[in-house]
Amino acid sequence: MKVAVIGGGAAGFYSAIWVKEFHPNAKVTIFEKSKKLLAKVKISGGGRCNVTNGTTSIKELAEAYPRGSKKLRKAFGTFNNQHVIKWFEERHVPLTTQPDGCVFPVAQDSQVIIDCFLNEVKSKGIAIETSMPVTKLTPTDEGIKLEFANHSKTFDKVIVATGGAPKESQLNWLKEIGHKIVQPLPSLFTFNMPQEPITKLMGIVVENTQVSIQGTKLKSNGPLLITHWGMSGPAILKLSAFGARILAKNNYEFTVQVNWIDQKNEQLIYEEIYKISEEHSSKKLSNYRPYGLQDRLWRFLLEKVELNPDKKWMELGKKGINKIVQVLAHDCYEANGKTTFKEEFVTCGGISLDDINFKTMESKVVPNLHFTGEILDIDGITGGYNFQAAWTTAYFAAKGLC
Repeated sequence: MKVAVIGGGAAGFYSAIWVKEFHPNAKVTIFEKSKKLLAKVKISGGGRCNVTNGTTSIKELAEAYPRGSKKLRKAFGTFNNQHVIKWFEERHVPLTTQPDGCVFPVAQDSQVIIDCFLNEVKSKGIAIETSMPVTKLTPTDEGIKLEFANHSKTFDKVIVATGGAPKESQLNWLKEIGHKIVQPLPSLFTFNMPQEPITKLMGIVVENTQVSIQGTKLKSNGPLLITHWGMSGPAILKLSAFGARILAKNNYEFTVQVNWIDQKNEQLIYEEIYKISEEHSSKKLSNYRPYGLQDRLWRFLLEKVELNPDKKWMELGKKGINKIVQVLAHDCYEANGKTTFKEEFVTCGGISLDDINFKTMESKVVPNLHFTGEILDIDGITGGYNFQAAWTTAYFAAKGLC
């Protein structure tokens, strides 16, 4: 059986390796359009490679995917993050799980993951051809014909693992043979706030926030990072993933509401601020920061609600307390635009899951053609989830070759 894997990234390598596990006699070739192999693996997680997430709950794992969640949840019952962790460790790549659930190599270097894949491919006799972009794919009676720049080859089975396509036109070669394409859009991005003075606080991280988009049901919580262009951090990135299509429809102009203390009960906040005003009555507002807020942020918020930082807590009064409650729980900022991570660009959209038999990752349109990874209309939030979707779909694509 001759098998072509199109794409020399994470999903491509992992599917090729599993093809040889399930079909030892298959002749497998990986075709990569560029000169670089495993480029996204190299830069993932700041060069450390966040291979998966450490959650032990399949339900929780599946909920991290704005698109593809239901189908992945079923697939995770067979092959999930715990299988991936075991797979790497059996190949002498020890992993460590951080408090936030992100799983990295103990070496804190993505090169150990790349070396692991290259060693596996070499030991299994998998061929690799770089600088070999596929220009056309045609189903024939003999198999699936792949056309390259100067020649063509026919294979019994083909696995497409080309990654996310920022432009729909990049998927025309698959649309031409009958596949439905869900419009690709950026999924993980940060919020630009060019008119907001909060950008002067760049570098501040607030660990426990709740962030929402006004006029929608979108909300998320977690750490928020203030940047020189606006807001980032897990809470923002998660919001951008779940709101990818809604925010694109709004042309990335929307109002962000921030609860700086992740406390929804206003009465409890009021009681806490009132208690502080009594217990620290003679202190200046600037000298006692509620909820452990950073000094610069606290002063900024006081200024925003026009409270003098030299004012004493005893002088606040009910009106002053309410101002603090509102700015802590319902602070608003205008977003105008987005910033994507170019190398770690993640898209929603791609090949419609309606066209895929998820048990085998085979196309319902073209027999013997399988898909894996981000080219599918599947994407996850940050934290190792996008790699996990690649590992799981690669496993099923390889197993599904008959």
